[in-house]
Amino acid sequence: MSTTMRDVARAAGVSVATVSHVVNDKPGARIGEDARRRVHEAIAALGYRPNALAKTLSEGSSRFIGLVADAIATTPFAGQIIHGAQDEAWRHGFVLLVANTEGNAAAENDAIAMMLEHQVRGILYSTWYHREIDVPSPLQHTETVLVNCFAADDAFPAVVPDEVQGGRTATEELLSAGHRRIAFVNTTSPSPARDGRLAGYRAALADAGVPVDDALVFEAAPEQEGGYDIAGAVVDSGATAVFCHNDRVAMGLYDGLRDRGLRIPGDVAVMGFDNQDVIAAHLRPPLSTVALPHYELGAAGVRTLLGLESPATGARQLVACPPVLRESL
Repeated sequence: MSTTMRDVARAAGVSVATVSHVVNDKPGARIGEDARRRVHEAIAALGYRPNALAKTLSEGSSRFIGLVADAIATTPFAGQIIHGAQDEAWRHGFVLLVANTEGNAAAENDAIAMMLEHQVRGILYSTWYHREIDVPSPLQHTETVLVNCFAADDAFPAVVPDEVQGGRTATEELLSAGHRRIAFVNTTSPSPARDGRLAGYRAALADAGVPVDDALVFEAAPEQEGGYDIAGAVVDSGATAVFCHNDRVAMGLYDGLRDRGLRIPGDVAVMGFDNQDVIAAHLRPPLSTVALPHYELGAAGVRTLLGLESPATGARQLVACPPVLRESL
């Protein structure tokens, strides 16, 4: 059982208030030298450690940063947002308080209220996939940075992946491998990723002097079945390379191409997006892809909250999505 302030007071023969004044070095407290000495001796003998939260509340300052997430703690690759935020917070002398709400509005409001009571330095609010959100009203009462999401009116600073750059990078890797007839399998689900990656694909082709052929742009459900179902249309298009909206679509496309007797990358090169390691690194051949920078999103969110970084344009700070090259090109 941990030692309490009451234990220290009993051992030193003083009141709990006296121990509190000594521990917090309260200015103006009238404490005799003998009493102060006995308190310090009792602290040393009992191994007492002051309650950091109690000290924070009494001083009106905080070494805590809150992170409220909808589901990222339970999604393997997006959980890196927490990891990045935690490492960066610790680097600057802060502790991260994490609440995973699973999208429950009541739990979310309770978590934010608890963090405000603990006088956190500010709150990171994060979603497991990049999207526009309605910012919970309690966040109006503290410094807030949105991570992997943004408000329509950009009223809050936001740190988000650079979807356009990611789409451009994926397409440039296929161009660098010598391909000119490159298909893009996009998602049917409206999202910043859907629009941004398509814009990046088009921009990369245009910069390389390759005509953009809308017949090479397909839409599929954003999971394995979507990739499998679109394989026939991709083959019929005569594409020699395919950029898939995400790694799950690429996994389905792998199966569809194999069922048609085609080799990867010998007959068709494939590029994914997300770098969902449990998929990409274990396909045969291992999938080249573009990584969503979850760790850096979390770290950049903390730096923005602490005023160490500011969004470069508007209220959104774009974080680059790096290529992860394997053997499918």
